[in-house]
Amino acid sequence: MLSKQKKDRIIEKFKTHAHDTGSSQVQIAILTEEIKELTKHLKEHPQDYSSRRGLIKKVNERKKLLKYLRKENLEAWEKIVVALKIKVQKETEKEKIDADEIGLPVEEVEEKVETVTDDAP
Repeated sequence: MLSKQKKDRIIEKFKTHAHDTGSSQVQIAILTEEIKELTKHLKEHPQDYSSRRGLIKKVNERKKLLKYLRKENLEAWEKIVVALKIKVQKETEKEKIDADEIGLPVEEVEEKVETVTDDAP
């Protein structure tokens, strides 16, 4: 669990306006930090299944928020993925078709995603 100070630092870094505490960017950043902490915990305690379940829930929640942010604000999505060094799965054919329907430049997004995943260790 994140401390109040750590959470406040994350909010300060990723907020979109002065009183922002719940935007998608902030939520994604907080979830990412919680995921890192849980991953570290599970490396020390591999049989802690309740924590593993919590980790999976957080990963899925972050995935949903990233999908929403990508659909609503591609530029903000790109910034947060790069800033947090999040690995992004390549699009499936169905997602490409959906992106074409709403007018997203799929090729441009794929190039940026590839450069982000290539830089990640």
